Amino acid sequence: MSLQVEKLEHNMAKLTIEVAAEEVEKAIQAAYLKQRGKISISGFRKGKVPRQMLEKMYGPEIFYDDAVNRMIPTAYGKAYDECELDIVSQPTVDIVQIEKGKPFIFTAEVAVKPEVTLGEYKGLKVDKISTEVTAEDVEAEIRREQERNGRTVEVTDRAVKSGDMITLDFEGFVDGEAFEGGKGTDYSLTIGSGAFIPGFEDQLIGAEIGQEVEVNVTFPEAYQAKELAGKAAVFECTVNTIREKELPELDDEFASDVSECDTLEEYRQEVEKKLIERKQSEAREHVEDQAVDQAAENAEMDIPQPMIDLQVRQMEDDLGYRLQMQGMTREMYFQMTGLTEDRLKHDLEAQALRNIRTRLVLEAVVKAENIVVSEERLDEELAKMAETYQREPEDLKKSMDDKRIEELKENIAIQDAITLIADAAVEE
Repeated sequence: MSLQVEKLEHNMAKLTIEVAAEEVEKAIQAAYLKQRGKISISGFRKGKVPRQMLEKMYGPEIFYDDAVNRMIPTAYGKAYDECELDIVSQPTVDIVQIEKGKPFIFTAEVAVKPEVTLGEYKGLKVDKISTEVTAEDVEAEIRREQERNGRTVEVTDRAVKSGDMITLDFEGFVDGEAFEGGKGTDYSLTIGSGAFIPGFEDQLIGAEIGQEVEVNVTFPEAYQAKELAGKAAVFECTVNTIREKELPELDDEFASDVSECDTLEEYRQEVEKKLIERKQSEAREHVEDQAVDQAAENAEMDIPQPMIDLQVRQMEDDLGYRLQMQGMTREMYFQMTGLTEDRLKHDLEAQALRNIRTRLVLEAVVKAENIVVSEERLDEELAKMAETYQREPEDLKKSMDDKRIEELKENIAIQDAITLIADAAVEE
């Protein structure tokens, strides 16, 4: 195999890869051996038709697709290792030559990791975030815990009110015609959750069980179903059940149920301590985010589009996996969030660009500051991970190969770069 590398604009490169004619012959023969069992010609037993006869009848191109698919992964893999480029995208492959008795030539256009010119990343100005915890904050947190520990009871002697959890039947009509997706039976809905179109839930307040209620709404202009966007609709609704939360008393018994405290007063003190820790952590994260974002904005780099596209695909795959785990389809996700395919792609691309830019700047800071992760620092991180996974640190380390250890060191160095930038920031 021979390789030529051509640098292109915007951190792109073209690899021209040539596979020797002997290797092409081997790939074509392998393609013939794979396909011959599927070919029947009169006068020959199935799978026994000579290759020369097949090439004469159908042309030598009959085996080219299979041969190319065999050669490209191996040849590109070798070129990837040999070219000494930091490739950050999938290749765009173009076949230049495939012909019996000649070398196979193809090109692979790839994105290359861009160089970063750092701007200011020390002494950056960030907003000062208050870490004060008030008595009202403590009481609100206790109320939330009270809410979490409430039990749901069915209500039969009153109408629907805000906060109720109801089940209902509904059917929607636009211009007197029922529309697809506008019908539901025993649908669960919390009044005030904002899960339905604006105005829908408010009109159910005061409805009695079994009473038919007419709900009039207008679909938002940006609604994901374009045929409904901006249109007025009428929903015929019937409330089937009403449930509400019955909250426990805020007393010493409640405190001992939800914590290790014996009294409500001790529990208040514990909640205050945890809130202070949380606010301090959130304030620190805010400083880190603001400072790193500014450092990224101050830097210069030319990020190739295929690098962004690859991360967008990875993010889409991750979203698809999470939706699958939740038993949701992509369509259900769009309906719940109000997003469209175009809007999702736009949002993911913006996030991918931010992620890439931030990572590149932090890697550049690691290099500029000569941040090196010591074995002691690595062991500290492994100890934290081992505690999380309830394993012994040494066992965890032995289970990780050299590549995984190196990735962990890189991530620790990145976190150290974040700490360096944040520590040098000035809060105003």
